[in-house]
Amino acid sequence: MQKLTIRCPDDMHLHLRDGAALARSVADSAQRFARAIVMPNLAQPVTTTAQALAYRKRILAALPAEMTFKPLMTLYLTETLSPDEIAVAQQSGHIHGIKLYPAGATTNAEFGVSRMERVYPVLAQMEKLGMPLLVHGEVVGPEVDAFDREAIFIERELAPLMVRFPELRIVFEHITTCEAVDFVRAGSAHLVATVTAHHLLLNRNALFTGGIRPHHYCLPLLKRESHRQALLAAATSGNPKFFLGTDSAPHARHAKESACGCAGIYTAHAAIELYAEAFAAAGALPRLEAFASQYGADFYGLSHNADSVTLEAVSCEVPTGLSFGAEEVVPFRAGEALAWRLCS
Repeated sequence: MQKLTIRCPDDMHLHLRDGAALARSVADSAQRFARAIVMPNLAQPVTTTAQALAYRKRILAALPAEMTFKPLMTLYLTETLSPDEIAVAQQSGHIHGIKLYPAGATTNAEFGVSRMERVYPVLAQMEKLGMPLLVHGEVVGPEVDAFDREAIFIERELAPLMVRFPELRIVFEHITTCEAVDFVRAGSAHLVATVTAHHLLLNRNALFTGGIRPHHYCLPLLKRESHRQALLAAATSGNPKFFLGTDSAPHARHAKESACGCAGIYTAHAAIELYAEAFAAAGALPRLEAFASQYGADFYGLSHNADSVTLEAVSCEVPTGLSFGAEEVVPFRAGEALAWRLCS
């Protein structure tokens, strides 16, 4: 297949950052996606509906005039978040989920949850109102191997949470392991998962090819090839419990190429093209549309997009760097070729 037209997709897990950086991240995402679930882990976390609505205005102000894009906002779950705020968020019509970061698990996660029981009242309110919990599923601790953090999170935190709150709608975000695939597949209809393009295309060897590769460092970490194959099988299976969420997470070049580099991979510049590459390699291109444009919308209770995008199997080179406010961001596949190109 040399050309593929699909219903315009949605990105159900996206980091846009803030300030001058929005000019890059918003335009790249809007060129490929009609809507996106926007993460709240800014330097000052988005913890109230008022803050989320103000952030939404900044995102829309950065949108190029000729583009359309709908940011779907979220709140950052802290141990002081009030159950009353969940009702306010739902009534706003613009808040589509509450994000759980275990404290210290990833970028700007120091404000996250250290003990789950402290947020039980909020989770009970979310369960009652049908507000989804978006989960960064990793445990944090010096005794836990970095590559085992997701699997242990399932056992210690997620499985007990689902027993306590059986009607709570949960998105297990950016899953990376066989254990996560199996857990989601076997779980109730209230449990779904997003899958990133970079976890479909890379295994953990990519972190060390020719030396340390900081632009392949993300959290959750890339895993073994057997895990990548399990993710690819799940994403291309036609199971509606698995859908697109890029977790595109830009950092300025100097923040990645440092003694203690930040976690995150910037894929928004070519996200749907990268998914097309993964699906084509698996012989599953006809299933890309449902994965990218239908299953996520269905879970969040959104209508399917009316417009379409067209991709063609034409090689094109990725720039070595892209403007990022006053800085530069190094995109995924920088200086290398993409197998697919966005036509419209």
